[in-house]
Amino acid sequence: MEYDERLALFRQTRLNPFDRGEEEDGPQGGKTPPLHARPELFSGTRTHSSDRTMDLGLAEDHFSRPMGSFVAFDIEKLKMAIEECKKLILELPEHSERQKDTVVKLIHLRLKLQELKDPEEDEPNLRVLLEHRFSKEKSKSVKQTCDKCGAIIWGLIQTWYTCTGCYYRCHSKCMNLITKPCVRVKVSHQSEYELSICPEIGLDRQDYRCAECRTPISLRGVPTEARQCDYTGQYYCSTCHWNDSAVVPARVIHNWEFDPRKVCRSSMRYLALMISRPVLRLKEINPLLFNFVEELVEIRKLRQDILLMKPYFITCKEAMEARLLLQLQDRQHFVENDDMYSLQDLIDISSGRLSCSLTEIHTTFAKHIKLDCERCQAKGFVCELCKEGDILFPFDSHTSVCYDCSAVFHRDCYYDNSTTCPRCARMTDRKQDEVPDVKDA
Repeated sequence: MEYDERLALFRQTRLNPFDRGEEEDGPQGGKTPPLHARPELFSGTRTHSSDRTMDLGLAEDHFSRPMGSFVAFDIEKLKMAIEECKKLILELPEHSERQKDTVVKLIHLRLKLQELKDPEEDEPNLRVLLEHRFSKEKSKSVKQTCDKCGAIIWGLIQTWYTCTGCYYRCHSKCMNLITKPCVRVKVSHQSEYELSICPEIGLDRQDYRCAECRTPISLRGVPTEARQCDYTGQYYCSTCHWNDSAVVPARVIHNWEFDPRKVCRSSMRYLALMISRPVLRLKEINPLLFNFVEELVEIRKLRQDILLMKPYFITCKEAMEARLLLQLQDRQHFVENDDMYSLQDLIDISSGRLSCSLTEIHTTFAKHIKLDCERCQAKGFVCELCKEGDILFPFDSHTSVCYDCSAVFHRDCYYDNSTTCPRCARMTDRKQDEVPDVKDA
C-alpha cells in the first residue's frame, strides 16, 4: 500500500476530532503523556523503506500474544496507542518521513487491535445460510469488500467467506447478519428479465424506504441517500446500491443501447449470472429490431446454416471424432435453435466479436462437408429441375429447399419452375402404389 493510500485510509476512517492539548487517562488511573513526549514509541525518522519496516513496533509488548486476563488490558493499551498515532499524524508535516512512519505504525496497531477483538477461531470450510453455500477463503488479499458491512476484508487477520453460487462475500462475523438470499436461486426459478426500461414506481410507493433492506431513504440524502437501480427502477440505500454499472437488457432489446447503467448490488449479481442464458426470443419481444440491425440478420443466417449442417455431423463418424460441434460449446443454443439469444450474444454482436467467430466456425463446418469428408459429400443434392451444376447443399447461399421433402434446388430454378417439386411427386406416386385397391380387396 502506497503512503498516499494509507494516509487517505486514515483520514476516511477517522471518526472523532482529537483534542491535542489534553492528556488521556491511562489504564492505571494516571495520566498518559502525549505521544510526542514518549520517544520510546518511535525511533525517529527513517530514510530507507527497509529501516521503516523494521520500525513498526513489532518487538513491543502490545504486539505479543495476550494471555488470559491480560487481553482486556492490552486492548486498552492498543486503543491509547492508536489515538496517540492519530494525533501525531495531524501534527507532523505533510509527506514527511516521520509522518509516513506513523501512518504505517497506525495501520499495524489497528490490525493488531482487530485481531485481539476477533481472534481467529476454527471456522468450518463450508457454511449454508439462506440458500447461500459459503466457502471459506484462503486468499490474503485486502482488496475485497464485505457485502454486508461494506468494510474492507483484511485477509491477513480476518476469516471471510464467498458464496459459490452468487459470489456474495462477507466477514465471518457478518454471516449471522445476512438477510439477502442467494441470487442463483432466483436465477434457477425465474430465468427471465425485466423488459421494461427502468420501471420507476416512486419513493412514495416504497414508503420512502430502501426496496431491499427497508432503511429510510430520501432523494435529499437525509437520513440516507436514495439511489435508483436502472434495472428494477426502484430506489435503494447506499448499503444495497454501490453505484455498480451493468448493461441493462431492456435498453438493449428496445433501443439497441449498450451503455452501462447504475444498478443495485442484487441486480448486478442477477445480471451477471443471467448474462449467458439464452432467454431472449427477439422475434417475439421486438421483431422490428431485425429491420434496423444488419448484424442481427447476418447472425441469424449463420445460425440457420449451422442447424442445416448439424444432421451431417451427427451421422458422420469423422465429424464426431473431430468433435466439430464442440466449437460451439460456449453457445450450446446455437445448435438447438436459431431464435433464442443471450444478453452476451447481443453484446458480442454489437462489438463484432460474434460475427467474426461464427463466420470462422461456419467456414470450418462447410469445408468438412463439401471438401474434406467423402461421406458428407455423398449426401449432397443435384438440382432435379435443371440437372446441371455442382453438388448442392442446403446451406449454400444460392440454393432453395423444399419445405415438404427437404430437397435442394438452385434458387432460380426453384422459383422459376411452375411445376411441383419432382421429389415430392415421386414420393406421392410411391405412396399411392403401396395402397391396395379397395375394389380388388
